[in-house]
Formats: sequence, structure tokens, C-alpha cells
Amino acid sequence: MLELDLQVASEHAAPSEARFRQWCELALRQRSADSELTIRLVDEPEGRELNHTWRQKDYATNVLSFPADVPDELLDIPLLGDLVICVPVVEREAAEQGKTAEAHWAHLVIHGCLHLLGYDHIEDDEAEEMEALERTLLAELGHPDPYAGDEH
Repeated sequence: MLELDLQVASEHAAPSEARFRQWCELALRQRSADSELTIRLVDEPEGRELNHTWRQKDYATNVLSFPADVPDELLDIPLLGDLVICVPVVEREAAEQGKTAEAHWAHLVIHGCLHLLGYDHIEDDEAEEMEALERTLLAELGHPDPYAGDEH
């Protein structure tokens, strides 16, 4: 079961809670345990501040993942962590990349959830594994490969 806390701290329109739940459940279905996570939707000032504080980058980024780093024996809840998504950045990127907003939102939520599960893309082999899983999950939703045409 998924316990989702959706916090809307943005003036911009965003997908429904039902869509966020669908994307999270898809990304987390490999996890047999219950999951609890927070998604906070923010505007650029808060996104920039968090990215600067936690990653030393002075700009708002699309999604930040904050895995819960608490030993299981100290928690009696299945806390995965938090995602912070900067709504105007997501909107701008979708337009710049020629993607539908729906497909880009789905990709970023799935991407963030996979980070909460421990996936990463720093090393090439890890990136290939994570991106392959993202492609598979997005295809199940009927969305195209988010990395098509990317050179990275």
C-alpha cells in the first residue's frame, strides 16, 4: 500500500493526486513492503533554495529526491522519503523538449521514486539500468522513450 502526502506549494497548475499516485505505484511496485512518501510541488524560489542548500547548485531543478535515511528499527512506518518537484521547471522543460506535460510529469515522478529506492545514474552502468527501467514503465503508460535523442 502507498501512503502519499501531496503538498502543493505552487501557484501553477499540476496533475491530480490520482495521477501522482498512479505514477508512484508503478515505480514502486517492485517493492513488496508498504511505502510512505511525500511529494511537494514548489515554485522556483523554493526549488532554487533547496537545490542550493542540498546540492550547492544555484538554480531550481526539476525534481529533488530525499531518501529517508533512518534505520528501520527507529521507525514504525515504511518511510521512503520525499520528492520536491518544481512545477514551472517541469512545464518549461516539457515545452523545450517537445514532450507532453503528462509524459514529462510521469517521467520525473518515476525517476524520483526510483532514486528513493536506491537507483542512481552517476555511473554509466547504473544509468543504463535506471533509464531502461524508466523506459519500460513509461511505455506501460503509453509514453515515448524520455531519452530518445538525448546525448549524455
